[in-house]
Amino acid sequence: MRVRRLAVLSAGLGVTVTLAGAATAAVMMNSGAGAPAPSASAARSTVEITRGDLVDTTSVDGTLTYAGERRVYAGAPGTVTAVAREGATVTRGHALLKVDRRPLVLMYGSIPAYRTMRRGVVDGPDVQQLEANLKALGYGDDMTVDGEFTYATDQAVREWQEDRGLAETGAVAADQVVFLNGPVRVSSAEVEVGDAVAPGRRVFTVTSTRRTVHVDLDSDYQSMARKGAPVTVELPGGRKVKGTISSVGTVAKSSGGDDRGEDEGATIDVDITLKSPKKVGRFDQAPVTVAMESERAEDVLSVPVEALLALAEGGFGVEVVEGASSRYVRVETGKYGGGRVEITGSGLAAGTKVGVPAQ
Repeated sequence: MRVRRLAVLSAGLGVTVTLAGAATAAVMMNSGAGAPAPSASAARSTVEITRGDLVDTTSVDGTLTYAGERRVYAGAPGTVTAVAREGATVTRGHALLKVDRRPLVLMYGSIPAYRTMRRGVVDGPDVQQLEANLKALGYGDDMTVDGEFTYATDQAVREWQEDRGLAETGAVAADQVVFLNGPVRVSSAEVEVGDAVAPGRRVFTVTSTRRTVHVDLDSDYQSMARKGAPVTVELPGGRKVKGTISSVGTVAKSSGGDDRGEDEGATIDVDITLKSPKKVGRFDQAPVTVAMESERAEDVLSVPVEALLALAEGGFGVEVVEGASSRYVRVETGKYGGGRVEITGSGLAAGTKVGVPAQ
């Protein structure tokens, strides 16, 4: 067979997709299938055929940010006398802001303060949530966390109110606490010291402290987004961290128009949890590149793409090196990925050495 050595080529598919393909011939010769090749030259080295999963990836644009955006509203009328700064982290028991010097305190929970909690109210999970927070803050040694607003609960509330500079009423309303799922980071503050506020006015946008990467994925590539699938995130500056797809939107949304007003298609929301969030620093709303798995071939033989030989009569082969001699073997190619190509051919196995151009 006549053969020619291949070079590596890259191709793009809308978003950046790394594949490999054939290029121009470098060497040509005549021989039969499986026939000996000319003696090895100094310009050739060898690699082993390997067995394993072959993965191809597609690179898409994403944004490094914080998860769980929420809005916080004022619960009392008055003048803002203190406000948490943007970028600050606020934890349980600490104030997000003060109105007329009265603090609006963060407590942890999923149920909003929808009623005033005091003795005589119907038992409920919101009361139990309040009691759990008071316990965590060191109040109510005699209080049982059971959702019943008892005398012990009343006393724990009064102790907490005294320490926070609030009127010691034993009653807790939305102008004193805001319940969120955990520590929060102030993404943006909509008020400043001196501003007048009223109940229902938005005062903050907050997020959780958990780092996440958000991707508006072109709906044409929706099949790549599988919950639990591994990804690699390239940060500003080139550093790479591993991540896992944590959620995939089910409803496509319009991505809007381009500079010419033309529709750019639909996207779906994809969120990614980082395995080493401490490695990403304090970047927020930073552009990143996400390598998502687009194809996978499991338990296959593969070689670097540059090991392929283009046969003059069509198809591909590899140069099997056995000691000081070598021979050409025709192969069938399969999936491409990561600079490698899946191959099958007579007598080929993991560990077989094949020729490649010397680096």
